[in-house]
Amino acid sequence: MSIMIGAEELHQQLSSGSRDTEIVIFDCRFSLADFELGRSQFMEGHIPDAQHLDMELHMAGMKAPHGGRHPLPSAEQFTKVMQQMGVNSSTKVIAYDDNRLAGAARLWWLLQYFGHPQIQILDGGFKAWKAQGFAISQQNENFTRGKFQASPSARKTQDYLWLSERLGDTNLQLIDSREAPRYNGLEEPIDPVAGHIPGALNFPWHGVTNDQGFVLADNLQQQRWRDLDRAKETLVYCGSGVTACVNLLSLKLAGFENAKLYPGSWSDWCSYTDSPKNP
Repeated sequence: MSIMIGAEELHQQLSSGSRDTEIVIFDCRFSLADFELGRSQFMEGHIPDAQHLDMELHMAGMKAPHGGRHPLPSAEQFTKVMQQMGVNSSTKVIAYDDNRLAGAARLWWLLQYFGHPQIQILDGGFKAWKAQGFAISQQNENFTRGKFQASPSARKTQDYLWLSERLGDTNLQLIDSREAPRYNGLEEPIDPVAGHIPGALNFPWHGVTNDQGFVLADNLQQQRWRDLDRAKETLVYCGSGVTACVNLLSLKLAGFENAKLYPGSWSDWCSYTDSPKNP
């Protein structure tokens, strides 16, 4: 199953009266500047039968002094959310947003992490669906409780302690996914400290898609990462572990199978006063 799915293909699958695949659709729209915006956009109109996943409530865990602004949800929390929304072990999940894959890629990564790889991302997001003239709904659907069970994989993440002990390791490729001004410490609109983790390379997450939010072709994803060494360990971060997932998606499309997420990302790193920071 390919990672991306086009609006027309999704529409055909949802319209097929003979389909035998169980599908659950998640609207992952969100805004870091307005936590209520994603929900209000969903209520204004969404793909029929979609359910809204809130970034703060459903795709992140409890916040603490350390751990970042969007720590990973616990297995228990994520299990509960997916069960409430009708996900089973055989369910195919469709994720979409309208923010160049930021929310959808976070869910894609979370489901991989929790052992449910049957997920596709709507290429071009909600805008692509609307552009095709397909139906929009304002209804909230009720779903039969699912039997999903989260099984987290420790092999997909590394934490602050691990990274702090390996700064300067030539076998580590550290990727900063934020925009260049934040990476360079010229501005920091969210976190209390500006800059980046020493040794990190800057690959802004917006480079994974075009201006319309469609993912670039696989050969262009490979070109993005042509200077990386596939034999080395690759660890990706952003501000809080959300948009880093867009780069992890890009790496996957480019054939990198073992890239990992630093979930706490810069917001965790800068919460330690003694952590080295550049510039």
